[in-house]
Amino acid sequence: MKTIAESGRGAAIAGRTAPRLLRVLWKYKYRYLLIAPGLLYILIFKYGSLYGVSIAFLDYSPFLGITGSDWAGLKWFRVFWESPDFWRVTGNTIVISLMKIAFGMTPDIILALLLNEVGRSWFKRTIQTLTYMPHFLSWVIIYGILIAFLSPTSGLINFTLKEWGYQPIQFLTSNDWFRWIIIFSDIWKDIGWGAIIYLAALTAIDQQLYEAAKIDGAGRWKQTWHITLPGIRNVIVLLLILKMGTILDAGFTQIYAMYNPLVYDTADIIDTWVYRKGIIDNNFSLATAVGLFKSVIGLLLVLGANRLAKKFGDSGIW
Repeated sequence: MKTIAESGRGAAIAGRTAPRLLRVLWKYKYRYLLIAPGLLYILIFKYGSLYGVSIAFLDYSPFLGITGSDWAGLKWFRVFWESPDFWRVTGNTIVISLMKIAFGMTPDIILALLLNEVGRSWFKRTIQTLTYMPHFLSWVIIYGILIAFLSPTSGLINFTLKEWGYQPIQFLTSNDWFRWIIIFSDIWKDIGWGAIIYLAALTAIDQQLYEAAKIDGAGRWKQTWHITLPGIRNVIVLLLILKMGTILDAGFTQIYAMYNPLVYDTADIIDTWVYRKGIIDNNFSLATAVGLFKSVIGLLLVLGANRLAKKFGDSGIW
């Protein structure tokens, strides 16, 4: 009897919840219509595409489809792990990603702090516009700009070096230089765009803290060190956690547009290797397996970084 009574109460609650839900949906129908395209995009391209992950465990053939292809298990994961290029491309990916994190976040923060000190709004807006405009340029265009400066025959820098009596430097075909070209071009492209987030965080700091610091005799440097940086620390930690999740994504578009066989030893990353082995050679199972491997590692890194952030007193992502 108790079970029947509980079932009756559950049915009654469900009966009351359904009309209430419909009333809420109708009341806020225009808001839900606004977010519907975004929700559909996520459902179709983020969750719907998960069905294709099964290709990583098949000897996939486009002619047979997913249901007609033979089961392969972990075969394609082993092909990647046992490849002679595995350690080289994985090492290059991690090194380039860590260099982008280490050298890429600091300029964004510094630019935001400098812009925050600017008193004239027109000058601040001008600098912001000039610094985030390169973000909208494609890497193909940026590579053309780099050639104009770094070409060993007609580049501006090498032309100047030759005029001064020095030998031209093979910037774009040298393993010693190529990674640094990748890093500095990435900083130049995204420094203004990255600073926008920190500028938004700076506006949330209570201005009374600065006034109290001035009364106590603190200068601009001490105000920055003791008020501004602690005020945006949570944002810095949040972005760092998110970047840790993409540590195996060293920037395929950038490197593919700029690299060449002469710099494979230092510039060939997982994504460019997969493009050659998986996409050009039509080995879709290998490409999917490597993509799944990267996603799992990225998830573990995000979870680990979030846990470390909470351990040291920061809020983390969740």
